Amino acid sequence: MSSRRSRQQSSSTRISDDQIIELVSKLRQLVPEIRDRRSSKVSASKVLQETCNYIRNLHREVDDLSERLSQLLSTIDADSAEASIIRSLINQ
Repeated sequence: MSSRRSRQQSSSTRISDDQIIELVSKLRQLVPEIRDRRSSKVSASKVLQETCNYIRNLHREVDDLSERLSQLLSTIDADSAEASIIRSLINQ
């Protein structure tokens, strides 16, 4: 009986094929590597792969920018308006 209940729950939480197609389409529009291609034929697996790469790159950029802001902060007066702005950017 519990296996029947779990099957009912899993089927109700499943994503339909149409929903997957819609989500992949949205990702195609968001990821520059795919959006800027001349060819509109990109497989769903390629979209997901490029999306993962894009997110990894964004994380690296955020880390690099945070490091640069921290370095900049260490070179200016801690009580200045500039330092306050940099601290607020780092803490976001």
